[in-house]
Amino acid sequence: MPRRGEVVTAGSAASAADLRDVARQLGREPRAVLAIAHRCPCGLPDVVQTAPRLPDGTPFPTLYYLTCPRASAAMSRLEAAGVMRAMAARLQADPRLAASYAAAHRDYLARRNAAAERAGVAPLPAGTQSAGGMPDRVKCLHALAAHALAVPGVNPLGAEAVSAAGQWWQAGSCAEDGR
Repeated sequence: MPRRGEVVTAGSAASAADLRDVARQLGREPRAVLAIAHRCPCGLPDVVQTAPRLPDGTPFPTLYYLTCPRASAAMSRLEAAGVMRAMAARLQADPRLAASYAAAHRDYLARRNAAAERAGVAPLPAGTQSAGGMPDRVKCLHALAAHALAVPGVNPLGAEAVSAAGQWWQAGSCAEDGR
């Protein structure tokens, strides 16, 4: 069983209790969950890994999905504060940052294709977006943060967003109190 704050590998299955917690976090049943990709320091899932296709075959390009409502709210506050615009400007001006972000995009695509294989579903077509605007835009901090939490050290802008969000878990469990 994973410990608090432990990064769980993509092959770690979600338990029935994990799925109940995620459902409480989302306010709905989660779809196509393959694994718990990261646990919050409070011990609950905060990122799930999903299959690249829903059970009915519909494409679902979001491999890493941020489930914690407090983490999600923190990302929304950053987006509202203009953090994405500032990141996008830096991305255009800094070739090293752009190269790191492009590498994060390639990592995401490779992991999503591997997840499709493990799930026994067809991979998404070549050219399907990865997440968060990668490789050349900054479109969704939620997706970038989920990638950074699930795969530490790969997504520079996701890691910045996680750092800027602060300690969202300090208020306690988001699933136990119904938030």
